[in-house]
Amino acid sequence: MTKTSPEVFEAQFETSKGDFTIEVHRSWAPYGADRFHNLVHNGFYDGARFFRVLDGFVAQFGIHRDPEIAAIWRTQTIPDDPVGQSNRRGYVTYAMAGPNTRTTQVFINLADNSRLDGMGFAPFGVVVEGMEVVDQLYSGYGEGAPRGAGPAQPRIQAEGNAYLDREFPELDFVKRATIMESTP
Repeated sequence: MTKTSPEVFEAQFETSKGDFTIEVHRSWAPYGADRFHNLVHNGFYDGARFFRVLDGFVAQFGIHRDPEIAAIWRTQTIPDDPVGQSNRRGYVTYAMAGPNTRTTQVFINLADNSRLDGMGFAPFGVVVEGMEVVDQLYSGYGEGAPRGAGPAQPRIQAEGNAYLDREFPELDFVKRATIMESTP
């Protein structure tokens, strides 16, 4: 899970709403690109729920469906990458809780969120096909607890998809994510 990614590659996401493709550029954020390539290649995102979809802001996913695996990855941080691209609509970025806290959670910007650039959020890829699918991901639960009525991240970490399936059955999810063989 620590291999260096190709300089440019594509990852296809088959979801409950349809498919979308992310083109990743290692030069934009090398640590982020390498981590993402390894996670996708090893099936980490398969079954992941889009647990935080906020209209006009982000669609976030990346907590493993199995709480035992999620617990292992919670402490597997990667160093921050410098911000080389802006958090524009369609750009993909790691979520973080401060400096050097990126692990497995990523979000797709649903609007121009350039205000995140100054906070250190470094995009590593961009949706090149299927942004209309991303726009349709279920957003009815809103922000997560405690600020909203949506899924609480600590409970997702502790209980996995069992919690989400039981209490948030409308969430869309990744059926399968794969690295595409024919990349640019």
